[in-house]
Amino acid sequence: MTKNMGALDRGLRVVVGLGLIVAAVAGPADPWGYIGVVPLLTAGVGFCPAYKLLGVCTTGKNVKA
Repeated sequence: MTKNMGALDRGLRVVVGLGLIVAAVAGPADPWGYIGVVPLLTAGVGFCPAYKLLGVCTTGKNVKA
């Protein structure tokens, strides 16, 4: 599994993921808020399956899809 996410992309995903989780915990009991786990996991691994399907790479390197 080749990394296809750059540092900025990963950082933004961490912020968005944590924001969604905090909103779910602090706000009304809405299970959709826990979707924030997905950006956290993809940021932690550095690989996004959707990017792979779309041929996107934000690392600055040429990665073949």
